[in-house]
Amino acid sequence: MSHAIRAEGLVKHFGETKALDGVDLEVPFGKVVGVLGPNGAGKTTAVRILATLLKPDSGHATVGGYDVVKDPVRVRGLIGLTGQYASVDEDLNGTENLMLIGRLLDYSRADARARAKELLERFELSDAAKRPVRTYSGGMRRRIDLAASLVGRPEVLYLDEPTTGLDPHARNEVWAVVRNLVAEGATVLLTTQYLEEADQLADKITVIDRGRVVADGRADELKRRTGGQTLQVRPTSMADLDAVFRILANLTGVRPTRDDDTGLLTAPVSDPVLLSTLVRKLDEAGITSDELALRLPSLDEVFLALTGHTAEEPASDRSLERTPS
Repeated sequence: MSHAIRAEGLVKHFGETKALDGVDLEVPFGKVVGVLGPNGAGKTTAVRILATLLKPDSGHATVGGYDVVKDPVRVRGLIGLTGQYASVDEDLNGTENLMLIGRLLDYSRADARARAKELLERFELSDAAKRPVRTYSGGMRRRIDLAASLVGRPEVLYLDEPTTGLDPHARNEVWAVVRNLVAEGATVLLTTQYLEEADQLADKITVIDRGRVVADGRADELKRRTGGQTLQVRPTSMADLDAVFRILANLTGVRPTRDDDTGLLTAPVSDPVLLSTLVRKLDEAGITSDELALRLPSLDEVFLALTGHTAEEPASDRSLERTPS
């Protein structure tokens, strides 16, 4: 068994609305697979099925080799789930929250306290262990929520949009925690609508749009799939902008995109050798540049190419992700 999670043809309806329309998904052991898509794409519905919180209308899924419908108790013994919003009790302090979960998992009081102490140290929350969770910052709340999902030492961790609503600093804190978990051998299924998050954390990305998988692969593979690379150049002097525009147009055979405010010129290229050729041409013309780069498309551009709309653009079935189970 090479995959911790395997789903085939998952279909789920809510009334007349089809939340999932034949989703296939594979997550190898010890890897992070990012499920990328806007609100309403079906990401959370898929996680709920894999967490045994919903039954699919059709299709099949296993976690750790156990069927999510036929063996839900065994599946629950393998997984941890961190949802979009903190699931801990805000009136309890950090230690009390983790101990409560430990006791619910049949730990003795001593073992629950020891596990709580271990996790609070691991997530750098020891100084706040006796404070009510309501006093925690956004990043601290997500860390305590992650800690809560690990009390039972799950083999597979579901992170359902774990950084929703966090500021950039708090988001980076959560990313660091996820990287440490993966380094220790955790298997992670990460759903997100943040393209940068998928690019930063995931070994492989599955793009879902309106209940269907529209692409699957590593971030660099998805970027190459959208049609090559982009050559960018910004001359040091705005007076050289017209000259650089002509040089870039002659090299690429296309009309570059030009930003007269920033001085940035961009053009799609299929041959990476053009970068070194451009450097030589600029040098021959005596032109210096502040920026000169060859890059793959961003994941924002990938999503637009794959689906016809950006990841931030509201989907027509946006309400699906909030459909009650």
